[in-house]
Amino acid sequence: MEKLADSLGSPEPAVRLILSILIGYPCALVYRRFLFYQSSTVIHLFNTLSGLALAAFNFGAQIYHSAVCILVQFLMLRLMGRTVTAVLSSFTFQMVYLLAGYYYTATEEYDIKWTMPHCVLMLKLVGLSFDYYDGGKEPSQLSEEQKKSALPSVPSLLEVCGFSYFYGGFLVGPQFTLRSYQRLVAGELTDCPGKPPNSVIPAMKRFGLGFVCLVIYTIFSPYYAESYFLTDEYEAQPFWYRCVFLLIWAKVILYKYVSCWVIAEGICILSGLGYNGVVEGEHRWDACANMKVWIFETTPLFGGTISSFNINTNAWAARHVFKRLKFLGNKTLSHVATLVFLTIWHGLHSGYILCFSMEFFIITVERQALALVRDSPLLTKLANSALYPLIYVVQQFLHWLFMGYPLVPFCLFTYDKWLKVYSSIYFCGHVFFLVAYLLMPYLRKALVPRKERSEKKQE
Repeated sequence: MEKLADSLGSPEPAVRLILSILIGYPCALVYRRFLFYQSSTVIHLFNTLSGLALAAFNFGAQIYHSAVCILVQFLMLRLMGRTVTAVLSSFTFQMVYLLAGYYYTATEEYDIKWTMPHCVLMLKLVGLSFDYYDGGKEPSQLSEEQKKSALPSVPSLLEVCGFSYFYGGFLVGPQFTLRSYQRLVAGELTDCPGKPPNSVIPAMKRFGLGFVCLVIYTIFSPYYAESYFLTDEYEAQPFWYRCVFLLIWAKVILYKYVSCWVIAEGICILSGLGYNGVVEGEHRWDACANMKVWIFETTPLFGGTISSFNINTNAWAARHVFKRLKFLGNKTLSHVATLVFLTIWHGLHSGYILCFSMEFFIITVERQALALVRDSPLLTKLANSALYPLIYVVQQFLHWLFMGYPLVPFCLFTYDKWLKVYSSIYFCGHVFFLVAYLLMPYLRKALVPRKERSEKKQE
């Protein structure tokens, strides 16, 4: 625990955070044992007080920030109704409040402060305004996804508080809608109608997996700390060593997030919030899954890692930003706007801007490369040949090397730090993907038959 605390930042805040996440399990057990059959008022009150206690344990009197934003959001729902003005006002207020928090509290290090859970809360509250707005539309105007989350009536203040402070998602997520929370409180999210869900084993599986990830991070993170990038020792190492260190560091650093999210998912499953109905005769418990760990570990694609990581936040951005910008008539523009939102949402450091812009460029090049392999008979044959295991190993090496590349500014934050690291590895990521991007048209011309190129242009 001490190693984990040291690697996360200041020991005391890190220990408090880990303990607070784990406390969610006894809270879920109390709900299952004593509150499942109680009134919704009792359950909302329990969830509110539990979340407030966890917030106070971690951040003391600074819990007033969350209380202010929840109260303002509730008043907007009540006073402004189902209007575009209400949605825009909600988005503006919650976003400005979060950014002001970043401005006044952020340092050049990884900080565990009230802004950490508040960025999760900000998405919840803005999503709430969208869902209330959708509840006033005709069903024919809504997508299937929107129908599931649309609110038919304005929630009570206690209900909004219970939803916001829910012990399984307040600190680190996952994201879920108020409709899902209402179904939980109503006792609908269970595989045994009228009884608590049989979710202990699925929850313990996620806890066990999250704990393993936490142990891996605890053991290896002291040896692969981002602070080493800034030392003269790192700069004196051979180029190949610097690249391999970057690769392993990227793999290790992400376990910090994986472990917290998977453990928190177990809490949601235990309470029933993770229940996702029956699929092919089996009860599913992945409604709150924020990680697809197997895909995360095995995919050789950048897109595969991104789609398996922080799933609920990405889904929130897709539902409330990307798809809402459909009126622009341009998917690329909508994608860029979504990444800009996520960049600002993460914080005000320049490192976030560079990280997400690099991510966009990498994904663009990867999609072009995949299309080239698909359209080229030679490359398709090679990809399906006996050489694929070797290709997979090389692909994984490049995948994790260049997955770590945009993570450097994400974790080092400031211009002087990430520029020093990029200079020490000769901006290899920028060079590699820029060259690949410029070569792609010539490779298509050389490897894709003219007939396929003509059909592609027509499409």
